[in-house]
Amino acid sequence: MITESALQAQSLLRDASQFSWHVIPMFLVVLYVYFMEIEKGHWNRVLAALAFFGVDIFNEIINGIVFHTSGFAPLWGAPGNDTAFLILIGLNAEICMMFAITGIAATLALPQDRTMKILGINNRLFLACCFAAASVLIEIVLNAIGALTWEWSFWSAQFPVFIFLFGYLTFYLMCYWVYDMPTRKQQLLTLGGIYTVNALGIAVFGLGLGWL
Repeated sequence: MITESALQAQSLLRDASQFSWHVIPMFLVVLYVYFMEIEKGHWNRVLAALAFFGVDIFNEIINGIVFHTSGFAPLWGAPGNDTAFLILIGLNAEICMMFAITGIAATLALPQDRTMKILGINNRLFLACCFAAASVLIEIVLNAIGALTWEWSFWSAQFPVFIFLFGYLTFYLMCYWVYDMPTRKQQLLTLGGIYTVNALGIAVFGLGLGWL
């Protein structure tokens, strides 16, 4: 049986009548951040941020598939009716733009020396864990106020392990991995792989089967 929160989110899914003007300046802020980094020639940062965003889109596709196949609920849902547009069951326009620039912020924290250790841990892994843990804490707050819903016991504030590992740590690790790649070709091939998988997922499970 589909949960009430999932039904509420489903009722808002890609409903253009939800449009709100606040999404336009938010989108311009995202463009500004990216173009500032491009102007400075920080392509490693830009491509790393796109990798972060790409992994999030992949997760959102999986989330939609879980909802459809379970007939119960997505792993996470965004049922709030104050969004400008609910793109997927757990992804609204505002979250989308937030994740588009999260990778930029995450790479700004990186030391120049990729081998430097913090508390005996490689700085990339240490910072990825710190950012992932902070992101989980924010999600717990969002869940507590009803902005983000969790209906599965293994994906909850009481058991946040999977949220930490698969909800965020993989995002930051991919972001840093792409950032540190030695050649632009490797970065572009990795991005191409991520977004090809996403495009196929949307084409098959969204446009083809209508599961998303």
